[in-house]
Amino acid sequence: MSLKEQINNDIKTAMKEKNVPLRDALRLLSSAMKQIEVDERKELSDEDIIKIIQKQVKQRNDAMSQYRDAGREDLYEKEASEAAIFETYLPKQLSDEELENAIRAIITQTGAETMKDIGRVMGAASKELGAQADGKRINECAKKLLS
Repeated sequence: MSLKEQINNDIKTAMKEKNVPLRDALRLLSSAMKQIEVDERKELSDEDIIKIIQKQVKQRNDAMSQYRDAGREDLYEKEASEAAIFETYLPKQLSDEELENAIRAIITQTGAETMKDIGRVMGAASKELGAQADGKRINECAKKLLS
């Protein structure tokens, strides 16, 4: 079953169970997927859907920090619950140690030695680890290892 089918089935299940927060969060995700399909006139693959989910999680995390700074705990909680729901559809994220080992291997493969080579490392790491780690985490780890 594709990721899109799984999300649509989960929307139906949430509707039957009257789970409003889950239903609404998944509808937002479904809407984002449909928007991309219409705009780009293409059928989304699981890889495309994972990128959309990652983008939605990142948006929620950014909003959470802004709401926390503004003292709006109610909105913070809503964004946090949506982010948690979206993350269940992402592949298992790498631990810091696993990420560091993977980036060390990529640095060796690309022959990177200094911070000037960060672009090559980031390009290879994003392709290889994109679904399993956030770009920000990849960048921070690569910088740490190259400095």
